[in-house]
Amino acid sequence: MQRSFTDQLNREIVIHYPTKRIISLVPSQTELLFELGLDQEIIGLTKFCIHPIEKFAERTKVGGTKKLNIQLIKDLDPDLIIGNKEENEQLQIEELMEDYPVWMSDIYTLEDAKKTISQIGELVNREPEAAYLNHLITAGFNDLQTLAVQNRINKKVAYLIWKKPYMLAGSNTFIDNILALNGLSNVIKKKRYPEIELNELAQLKPDLIFLSSEPYPFKEEHLEEIRAIIPEAKVMLVDGEMFSWYGSRLVKAVQYLFQLQKELY
Repeated sequence: MQRSFTDQLNREIVIHYPTKRIISLVPSQTELLFELGLDQEIIGLTKFCIHPIEKFAERTKVGGTKKLNIQLIKDLDPDLIIGNKEENEQLQIEELMEDYPVWMSDIYTLEDAKKTISQIGELVNREPEAAYLNHLITAGFNDLQTLAVQNRINKKVAYLIWKKPYMLAGSNTFIDNILALNGLSNVIKKKRYPEIELNELAQLKPDLIFLSSEPYPFKEEHLEEIRAIIPEAKVMLVDGEMFSWYGSRLVKAVQYLFQLQKELY
């Protein structure tokens, strides 16, 4: 049968329900789909959709999140494509929308992420599984917020995502919201992902500087470079998936963030 759904860009799509041929264009949402119990239905994903790795190996790769192989997607003939406003390129998505039902998410906060999990659960006929994931995420992050208050974690942080040029997660980002839920105040007030020089960052006097493992793969060698210019800050490598993946990875993020908080008080 056919059913209509409204995505997070307020677009209505009509799909054959339940769907049998899904292409996912976002790593965190791909992981979510597998976690919800889908398997054979997922026929294509991006080269960055690496979790779970055994599923990744078995599926057709349709390019990168921002450089999709449109012809390959058309050859796969999906009955549903799932993407994200920030992670996918608008022109490519619009081209796919001409021929296929494309459901898009638009996520800035933990609450947005939980809403997305619920909506994708409904979209792919896995509502109980989605509700259970959201139960775990809600309970875990409530505990994280309580712990942050109890231990008076009230530190200023800068979260670097790129080098040459240095780029940081600013306001109006999912990362910014996850930092705030853990008692951390982002020193970058500009929206989205502004560029910055290290001497400018030093003037903001962050207590902590987090170097993310993605999209730029910061390593130990980068710590000393930043410490030399901002010696007052504690500079740490962090797992970018735990701060920026907004699907079922949030369940694993809870334990990671518990451990991280312990290092901060």
